[in-house]
Amino acid sequence: MSRESEADHPGEAVLPGALPEALRAELVAFRRDMHMHPELGNQEFRTTAALKERLERAGLEPRVLDLGTGLVCDIGDVGGSEGERFGVLALRADIDALPIPDTKTDCAYRSTVPDRAHACGHDVHTAVVLGAGLVLADLHRQGLLPRPVRLIFQPAEEVLPGGASDAIKSGVLEGVGRIIAVHCDPKVDAGRIGLRHGPITSACDRLEISLDGPGGHTARPHLTTDLVTAAARVATDVPALVARRIDGRSGLAVTWGRIESGHACNVIPQHAELAGTVRCLDLDAWRAAPDLVHAAVDEIAGIYRAKTEINYVRGVPPVVNNPDVTDLLRDAMTARRGQDAVEDTSQSLGGEDFSWYLEHVPGAMARLGVRRSGDRVSRDLHQGDFDADEAAITVGVELFTAAALLDGAARP
Repeated sequence: MSRESEADHPGEAVLPGALPEALRAELVAFRRDMHMHPELGNQEFRTTAALKERLERAGLEPRVLDLGTGLVCDIGDVGGSEGERFGVLALRADIDALPIPDTKTDCAYRSTVPDRAHACGHDVHTAVVLGAGLVLADLHRQGLLPRPVRLIFQPAEEVLPGGASDAIKSGVLEGVGRIIAVHCDPKVDAGRIGLRHGPITSACDRLEISLDGPGGHTARPHLTTDLVTAAARVATDVPALVARRIDGRSGLAVTWGRIESGHACNVIPQHAELAGTVRCLDLDAWRAAPDLVHAAVDEIAGIYRAKTEINYVRGVPPVVNNPDVTDLLRDAMTARRGQDAVEDTSQSLGGEDFSWYLEHVPGAMARLGVRRSGDRVSRDLHQGDFDADEAAITVGVELFTAAALLDGAARP
């Protein structure tokens, strides 16, 4: 991996904080070790210990979150005049893995844990925030960091409703004025980022429905609750009814992943279950979704005299990028790598619990390109063969360090 100088990127501003070659190699090694030892949400003890040791070795004072995993670490005087006047800039990474097998066959750093894999790039996110923190800590020692910065290493992003809520309860946003994050995108080339004003992800909730009736013989459905028909009508009519009761531009969609009922062909069952997700592109529509879904389920099930029990589990709202913070990320990337390193991106139907932070403070998430040069195979996240071009780690560090420097310079 060759070292790139600050002059290698056309149009870039001269900013301090270039990533030293030794640290660049260390971050790649850290990411690979984390990739080999994936840990599920709220079980990230090894990852937490490794981060804590490295930050302490850099002279910092990380604090393990009240949850027992995850860390928060301040750089600079958060309680000083600069921090109190403008608030801290927070850099957030998620540290958990997914409960799926690593299917890469020719990778020296593939997962060593059965049915566990960093198939969403959280190991890359973690290496980026760690690297940015180490560079910014060095700038702070030189008196070159204009504003305090907070590192947040958050557990359990993949567990609904997301570990961000628990991290917030642990106080990670106290004194924070803005927050930024990246998410790996295998559809964007390494060396580039994708940005968007406004919503960049979707809301995602979990829906579980139980239907009950007295049961009976299939010869006499008129004497009982025809529960299989009731379940079928709920499955088909509820999504359509909900869609007709809200602005179509909100993208509110109920989609089923499981439906179960009955054991014999001539017996009307007493119980049926449906489970699925509710996804939504619009924040206001997401807030209205539970009442809409409850009313629609009760209305359809009531036609067939089925009793309902609805478990609507709030997941995450959409990530809605603040325009000013999005522009900060655009300026930071342009300063480091030029205008061509930034591309517009579309709103995803995937969910991300970074959205919970944005319910409290303005912030933005960038899509971090991880596609290897020349690779035109369509790839996606949450697949066992997912991997990233590790050059993206350097790009993420550059993005975050430049954002910290420009954010401070822009608010004298």
